[in-house]
Amino acid sequence: MRISLNWLRELVEIKLSPEELAETLTMAGFEVEEIEDRRTWADGVVIGKVVERQPHPNADKLSVCQVDIGKGEPLNIVCGASNVCADIYVPVATVGTYLPNIDLKIKPTKLRGEPSNGMICSLKELGLPTDINGIHIFNQENLQLGSDVRPFLGLDDIILDLTSTANRADALSMVGVAREVAALTGGKLSIPEVDTISLPQGVGNLTLKISESQACPAYFGTVVAGIKIAPSPDWLQQRLHSAGMRPINNIVDITNYILLEWGQPLHAFDGDRLQSVTGGEKLTIGVRFAYAEETLKTLDGQTRNLATQNLLITANEKPVALAGVMGGAETEVHSGTENIVLEAALFDSVAIRRSSRSVGLRSESSGRYERGVNSVGLEIACRRALSLITELAGGKIITQEKADSRPDPATWTRSIELRLERVNQVLGPVELGNDEMGELESADVEGILTALGCQLTPTEDKNWTVTVPPYRYLDLEREIDLIEEIARLYGYDRFSDTLPEKSEAGYLPLDQELTRKLRASFRAEGLTELMHYSLVKPGENNQIQLSNPLFTEYSALRTDLISGLIDAFQYNLEQGNGSLNGFEIGRIFWQEEGLQEADAVAGIIGGDITSSHWHNSGREQPMDWFAAKGILESVFSQMGLQVEYQPDRQDNRLHPGRTASLWVGGNKLGVFGQLHPQLRKDKDLPDSVYVFQLDLDVLLDALDEDEILIPTFKSYSTYPASDRDIAFFAPVDVTVAEIQKAINKAGKSLLDSVELFDEYRGENVPSGQRSLAFRLIYRASDRTLKDKEVETVHDKVREALVEKFGVSLRS
Repeated sequence: MRISLNWLRELVEIKLSPEELAETLTMAGFEVEEIEDRRTWADGVVIGKVVERQPHPNADKLSVCQVDIGKGEPLNIVCGASNVCADIYVPVATVGTYLPNIDLKIKPTKLRGEPSNGMICSLKELGLPTDINGIHIFNQENLQLGSDVRPFLGLDDIILDLTSTANRADALSMVGVAREVAALTGGKLSIPEVDTISLPQGVGNLTLKISESQACPAYFGTVVAGIKIAPSPDWLQQRLHSAGMRPINNIVDITNYILLEWGQPLHAFDGDRLQSVTGGEKLTIGVRFAYAEETLKTLDGQTRNLATQNLLITANEKPVALAGVMGGAETEVHSGTENIVLEAALFDSVAIRRSSRSVGLRSESSGRYERGVNSVGLEIACRRALSLITELAGGKIITQEKADSRPDPATWTRSIELRLERVNQVLGPVELGNDEMGELESADVEGILTALGCQLTPTEDKNWTVTVPPYRYLDLEREIDLIEEIARLYGYDRFSDTLPEKSEAGYLPLDQELTRKLRASFRAEGLTELMHYSLVKPGENNQIQLSNPLFTEYSALRTDLISGLIDAFQYNLEQGNGSLNGFEIGRIFWQEEGLQEADAVAGIIGGDITSSHWHNSGREQPMDWFAAKGILESVFSQMGLQVEYQPDRQDNRLHPGRTASLWVGGNKLGVFGQLHPQLRKDKDLPDSVYVFQLDLDVLLDALDEDEILIPTFKSYSTYPASDRDIAFFAPVDVTVAEIQKAINKAGKSLLDSVELFDEYRGENVPSGQRSLAFRLIYRASDRTLKDKEVETVHDKVREALVEKFGVSLRS
């Protein structure tokens, strides 16, 4: 919230400098993000009077003006504004003035041959918003020439941009901040008294019908007639400007002013438009939730499609406003408004939060209702607004109708037991002054809580019953809340800092260390790490649906990572970025006997990882299944894993003949395969796109082995190897992985490695079989092998293959 120091000084005594006040508030938990010194915006700008205006002899759009600033001869100033004329009072930047908002220092100059000694300023050039294209013209009377313009424009002020925590709804108002400053500095509060106003009831044609009393515990509707719409007085416009709001007219500005002063949102409806929209003689203002497929055009000009969680203000059952969020365009106050219905209401914070999110609309009002508006301030804010309306707009109060289901005002506070022993137990030693450390005393606690507006009644020795003020009812609920307030106001910087007696070097947990190694391995293979949101579109099986999503389009949690990677691949192609090679490590969620979640690592491979334009003549080289599989194999090799591949057809997004499930230590690790041709056609993707997804927990469990974490050195054999080839016809349903496992088992005594180097199907191969050829490398670590030794083991391999798989040997 933007806090005007001039306004704040009217509410509380301030003896600190702006910088000291900002530091005090920040240390108390109200972070001051910026100090905006508006006094520098117009330093050197004075009030002048245009005595004479003549057209420029050498330019049609320029004027030569004689401007009296009350000192010496009138200044000759060349002005390009179309609204400049004689006998007007204007802001004049004299020679030597620096205007920071336009980064301009005024110097004597010549414009098209005419001397110019100063500049007549617009509000925009002084840093103020304006709808007028031209210089600013003062409307005040009896202005003194040469006097400083800053008090007349609200530029003699300093603005603190203050951020409050979510639990401090009371700090979203000038009165709330004033109370906080008084508690922190001991300054005297001067909260404005609200005049007593006669509020007749039961007169006129207004009635209330609150269908949702829980969502709207209190609603005041006041009919005011004889309104005269006009611009607000300067003081009111300046206060809205300082808060970052745009003045509109006196009625709307008053409601915004009360919002800033008391933190209570109000809304004014045009009474005549309410009647014309509903078409009835009697007017019934209601509060209900929207029906399905209802719509409402809001003040921002957008037509909102409403959901059943949108709370509405209705007139004779017709929606006229989003309750607590924004009014409707059909009933807004305009230049011809003569009668209004002023709404002052309390709405449930949860109902407003859901309603605001469902239509993607936040406002100053909704931001306050979401945090919780003070119940005790409703009547005060309403009376204050009505008093200003009658004063500034000449209105006459006709009637006020109330629908109030709030509990008794006596319940708007609470009593909390507080123990000094517990305070010191939680807070520990504090600075007492003169470099002394000690514990807080009873006087410290009583002084702090009394300054916050609490009433303390001693119960036992150094114990109290603390009565919380109504404006802190939503915030202070337990003993620990009071202890937090004591710490905040005493000063966090006055607490003892205790360092550990012994420091130790930090380390990463094993799972994080292994995950980092995994990331590095994938990056080393040319894959880019990707990151996607966990929220996805609903519609898949076993999805977990969010009950209160930020956006209805993304209201479910992802069940896998592959879908997001496919979408990313498609998006990169559409943007002309080429094929994507990437991986992602993230969490997935699904429903299976309750809510489940797990970490996974997935990837997509489809681009040429060589980037060799010279070798490929500038054309991207498609990747085949074995090259993509080789990337995974290389990662597994770096991690020290032995992974088995088995045929798999469970995922209908993948090619049924080019998909494998991955297994490690008897546990399913994941899946790897080529995208299904139909999916590639639907998304206009190239043929060579491969994906994989691995269960990260299974992977980390497999890596958590001593021989992998701490590999032992194995000496290399210095003796030559002997290689043998073996070829045979094998049934097509027998996998190469099964054959390799059998070969390794049969020749384990001397077999060093086995590799498939040829596969053939076609002519001269029996039906239902394929020709496979393997190269086997035999080696001993302590001697040179003899042919007889090799042949003995090689025969065992041949016999094992015939016996287990019934192969037909060819060599």
